Order: sequence, then structure tokens, then C-alpha cells
Amino acid sequence: MSAEPPPAEPTDETLLRQMAGGDEAALLELHRRYVRLLTALGYRMLRQREDVDACVQDAFFNAWRHAGRFDPSRARAKTWLVSIAHHRFLQHLRDRPDAGLELGDWDAPTPAPDHEGRLLAGRALGVLDPAQRELIELAYYRGHSHSELAALTGLPLGTVKSRLRSALERMRGVLHPAEGEDTP
Repeated sequence: MSAEPPPAEPTDETLLRQMAGGDEAALLELHRRYVRLLTALGYRMLRQREDVDACVQDAFFNAWRHAGRFDPSRARAKTWLVSIAHHRFLQHLRDRPDAGLELGDWDAPTPAPDHEGRLLAGRALGVLDPAQRELIELAYYRGHSHSELAALTGLPLGTVKSRLRSALERMRGVLHPAEGEDTP
């Protein structure tokens, strides 16, 4: 007599379909699977526990409300959830009032790059395709790690790293065109 194997856990996509049908247990399971990831991403962006917790809960609520819109041909369920949370974090940053900050709350200002530097940076970003530009902006302007970029985009970690490296090489070619060329 052999024991039957335990039933396989439902996929994230199955859970989203169940959520679309009103299954609260499916929502709880997705929450169990992804609350840590979404919270970690939230801390990277917001840095305040209360804000992060509220935004993560809002993200799950939005996923619950819009589960019927999930299209597995366009993204993986994990990517879809991370995207909802990311947009919620960005919205929170946009809505955050700056008026209540004391002067002492600010770090020393970072000097603005000179006009020529901004033009060069813009030109370098301009040579990238939209996917590369998005990765560069998320990594270097938003401070996301390679692992977070993989979660946000649904790409394998190795692909994220190679695309970033390729994008940086293209930008380097614009910023330092003489590198790699033989000079007489």
C-alpha cells in the first residue's frame, strides 16, 4: 500500500482565478506567499513601516478587486502583484506632503549636475531601448537591487544583470566615445 502524494499547491495564476471568483482563501494564500517580498520592496522605496504596511495592504486589496483583469499571457502572477504594489508605493510617494518637514530633517543637498552633464546623461539614456532605460532608471534612480528588478519585471536574474551591463556599455559609448578606440 503506497501513500498518496500530497495534493499539489495551486499555482499563483490559479489563485488569482479563484480570487476573481470571490475566494478569500486564495487571497490569503497569495498574501502568505508574497507579503514579505512586497514589504521588502516597500521598505526600499518608502522607508517607514506604517506607510509600507498600509500600501502593501492596499496593493492586496487592489489585487482582490481587479483579479479578474489578470491576463496570464501578459505577465506572471508574481509580476502582476509586484507591479500593483510598485504603483501603490509610487502613488504614496507622490501624495506624501513635504510641507511638514523641518529644515533639520533634510540631509545636505546633493549638488546638481552641471548643464552639460545633464545633457550628456540624457543623450546616453536616449540611446537605450525602452526596456533598458526602464532597468537603468529603476536600478540607478530608484535604488532597486538586481533581485528586486527581476521581481518587478518578471525577468530571470541573469537576464536583468546582462541587460543592465549591456545598457551601461551603450551609455559608456556615448559618454566616453574615445574608449576602446585606438588613438594615434
